[in-house]
Amino acid sequence: MDLRLHRHGRFRRWLGAQLGGDEALGDRVWRRVLHALGAAAVVYYVLPENFFLGVPKPYVLLAVLAAVLLLELLRHLAGLELPTLRPYERARIGSYALYSIALCAALLLPPMPIGAAVILGTAIVDPVAGELRASPSRRRLGPGLPFALYAGLAFLGLAVLGGWPVADSAGLAVVAAALAVVVEGPTVRWMDDDLAMILVPALALYLIAWLALGLVG
Repeated sequence: MDLRLHRHGRFRRWLGAQLGGDEALGDRVWRRVLHALGAAAVVYYVLPENFFLGVPKPYVLLAVLAAVLLLELLRHLAGLELPTLRPYERARIGSYALYSIALCAALLLPPMPIGAAVILGTAIVDPVAGELRASPSRRRLGPGLPFALYAGLAFLGLAVLGGWPVADSAGLAVVAAALAVVVEGPTVRWMDDDLAMILVPALALYLIAWLALGLVG
């Protein structure tokens, strides 16, 4: 039985052709777009508690995560084919599943300013860093551009969305950006940068905000 959630790459071939390339280019671009859409997860913070017909927001979030993990289980046990997966993901947990776990953890565990900071930073900066590596002419922009972009987005989450003091937010944003750039680079078979770029900065920011700045209790 042919189990798949794609149309044999037709959309990705079309997208690649529109950009002057082939299916591989369309696959890469579509993967970047899906990753960047993770930034929309911060909408969770502004949704009313009764938005889902009385079902608590965390339950709905965990249900969505469970559905993603079910897809991943079907991929390994039943051969379900999913689009945009890279060859090295076939024998390990897919990056999309690890990214979903990290997003869910960032929304539920740390204070909102920290969660918003690491979600926005990772959602946008990881695909940008990948594109810089993909082009020899743009590699000279890394890691400076990813660092600056992550710091700016983290500051947005901490100070603008989260309402934390500007000076504290600026310092925390620099720490988060530095850690994110460090963990994004290395390739480790069983550790995904999507997971690390969210959880490592989030833990560091929480400890600093708690122990040094007194921003969390």
